[in-house]
Amino acid sequence: MKVFVAEYAVGAGAGGTILKEGRAMLGTLVRSFTASAHDVLYPSREVVLEYGTLRRCDDFGQAISDLADECDAGLVIAPDELLGGYIKLIEKSVCRNLGCSSGSASLCADKLLTTRALAEHGVPVPRTAGFGETLECGLYVIKPRFGCASEGIRVTGEMNPGEGEIATEFIDGEHLSASLILGKSPLPLTVNRQLIHVNNTISYEGGDVPYRTRRWDEVMGVAIRTAKILGCSGYVGVDMVLADKPYVVDVNPRPTTSIVGIEHVIDRRLGDLLIRAQFGGLPGAVNIRGSFRFTKETLTGEKLAGL
Repeated sequence: MKVFVAEYAVGAGAGGTILKEGRAMLGTLVRSFTASAHDVLYPSREVVLEYGTLRRCDDFGQAISDLADECDAGLVIAPDELLGGYIKLIEKSVCRNLGCSSGSASLCADKLLTTRALAEHGVPVPRTAGFGETLECGLYVIKPRFGCASEGIRVTGEMNPGEGEIATEFIDGEHLSASLILGKSPLPLTVNRQLIHVNNTISYEGGDVPYRTRRWDEVMGVAIRTAKILGCSGYVGVDMVLADKPYVVDVNPRPTTSIVGIEHVIDRRLGDLLIRAQFGGLPGAVNIRGSFRFTKETLTGEKLAGL
């Protein structure tokens, strides 16, 4: 099968840590699809991978449209607020989308609507308020209503979200994520510990894959419910704070940095599982072998052309 993987930081020419994480995820997936006997293409401005076929990219959106017309299946990784629009480019073609639908991705990108949708279905979430609303807590987490990972998040004793921000109650607990793949049925992958530094801000530093908590089934059960409620498909990462309950704090409708570790510790190829999720035949479970720790500084990257 001919497959493309389009990662925004690599395809659009971003820099810094975002590019490092992006090319690590892209490299992991391209190797995985290649090892699963698929022909793999990827758009890039400068990054050259050891595996797959490079398509030089000047316009990320146009590259997705062109590859979707050429390939049997495709997967996009992009900032959550942009992801839905890029997925629509695949949905307009006969190419099979290996990730969430554009509608599901757009819902997950809106942290306020996502939180309210989950609360309506009884999923534990922090109490949350949007700009201009009120919320009484001892400590607040202020973050962008739309955005990725831990960017622009601050911890404060004041209820002061600006326009385009939301406020949630600060919950003290373990910072975890649950990774799963959804096809006709959900396939749990791993529960992971997020290496989070909390001070006046919250910053993501890396992760342990997997994290062997005694509450694994509880955490994964909430993640599966969350993904189903939001209509997700393909790979999904659900971020939580584990306290008296697993509180869902963010939903990533796309591959996350945890896949760098997951590909090392499960006994199946992620690329093969993503294909099976859309075309049938997901296994009932995966086996986990060992563990993998990564930080932003130790992510395995690929060489840059000309460097």
